[in-house]
Amino acid sequence: MKRFIMKQLVDWKNSFDRKPLILKGARQVGKTYILKEFGENNYENVAYFNFDHDDGLKELFSNTKNPIRIIEQLSIANGKKISPETTLIIFDEIQECPNALNSLKYFCEEANEYHVACAGSLLGIRLSKTSFPVGKVEFLNLYPMSFSEFLIADRSENLVEYMKGISKIEKIPTIFESQLIEKLKIYYIVGGMPEVVYSWINEKDIEKVNKIQENILLSYEEDFSKHIDAAEANKVSLIWNGIPSQLARENKKFVYQVVKDGARAREYESALNWLNDANLICKCYSVNKCAFPLKAYTDLSSFKIYMNDVGLLRKMANLDSSIILDGNKLFEEFKGAFTENYVANTLNYLFDSAPYYYTFDRNEIDFVLQIKNEIIPIEVKSDKSTNNSSLTKYNLKNINNYSYRFSLNNLTKDEKIINIPLYLIEYIGKIDFE
Repeated sequence: MKRFIMKQLVDWKNSFDRKPLILKGARQVGKTYILKEFGENNYENVAYFNFDHDDGLKELFSNTKNPIRIIEQLSIANGKKISPETTLIIFDEIQECPNALNSLKYFCEEANEYHVACAGSLLGIRLSKTSFPVGKVEFLNLYPMSFSEFLIADRSENLVEYMKGISKIEKIPTIFESQLIEKLKIYYIVGGMPEVVYSWINEKDIEKVNKIQENILLSYEEDFSKHIDAAEANKVSLIWNGIPSQLARENKKFVYQVVKDGARAREYESALNWLNDANLICKCYSVNKCAFPLKAYTDLSSFKIYMNDVGLLRKMANLDSSIILDGNKLFEEFKGAFTENYVANTLNYLFDSAPYYYTFDRNEIDFVLQIKNEIIPIEVKSDKSTNNSSLTKYNLKNINNYSYRFSLNNLTKDEKIINIPLYLIEYIGKIDFE
């Protein structure tokens, strides 16, 4: 299945000042698959090593820090010569071997002619606890499949090509609009986890989709108990399973008391950070002011959390997939939480960082982006309604070049508000709004 990150991987391969690569992402988003596919398509050989399967590998890295000696021994273990430039070395589950992580510094400084790419299911957790040499590695994030990647997998590349070709504000013809809305409904059900998408594309069996999603959720729960002590794992599990309840709240702001009666931030903060470091949630902070730079106005005590995948949210919320047949009801379910989660995921993927949100005079701007030197307020509508618009109230008080409204309405511009259909969010950077 086509993943857009492949271009970034090729750019890394061809870069003049290439450093060892660390590919981060949640379990089962396809990190190992994409690295192997990248290697097979762009190198003469791939040398794959999994630290979770072979304890002997760990011993190898404990004996020496010299990258050339490491390469010699890896070549023997691989049964094939590892050559600079023409072999991609993949270290999988590298978080299981801190010495291997540390060796990346020496590959950068002493042997950067060797191409080293690393992945791991809980790599973000390890990196958050490890003193890692700044500037000695490169990072890329792999997210669940975007809506466009889902469309390509679903043999609807014509729809993607059409969206790519939109360069100005003009009405999207009904023939494309209706198809894209129907596909987006399915995406809300299936989500972007590669195994789930593959199953749906090839079998169209929703029961199998549900089963695979259930297994993924179970694997996440197993990680909690496997990698954290029992007390902390219980806190992580309570937060994780409480996400649908948090999103069902009117303003969707995270409240510790929803996790457990009497719960306080100091008790659950580390558990929340664990989920964030594991790339299982998208954490969006509030800002006190919509001004440049947004980070300077972050309120660290006020935030929302979204699941890493809208399909997994649907499964965790136990929403029956038959709702896909019920008009636009799916978009509106539990106060538009699916739509908001989808938007948060998409913006996180587009900008490689979570968006912010902003409240004022009992009104809320759902998301706020900083694009170069522009501050862009965003309103999310799960249907076509524009009533009770916080964005309109915001624009009366603030001077902005333009604002976004993401909804099921067609692509239009109304004074300073640009309505962007939900299915078109990935392409906001390609459209001329003037």
